[in-house]
Amino acid sequence: MDMINPKDLKAGDEVFVIYNNPHTPTVSNIRPAEIVPHPKDPNALALFINETLHVIEDDDALFTSEAAAEEAFNNHYS
Repeated sequence: MDMINPKDLKAGDEVFVIYNNPHTPTVSNIRPAEIVPHPKDPNALALFINETLHVIEDDDALFTSEAAAEEAFNNHYS
């Protein structure tokens, strides 16, 4: 799997994530996201997904490609 270390990210990177639907916890999808500068911390980055900013956590699974995210999804949820 081509997971990305959050420490290797830079603004403008496109990543793919396994996104858990906050309204239906049993539903997960693979979504593209962009790495952007954190709006309140100039030394940090954020994940922009579904028109929303998210703080990047150390345990976030970020992938270099949709195929890598699909592989991880299938391994985890199958």
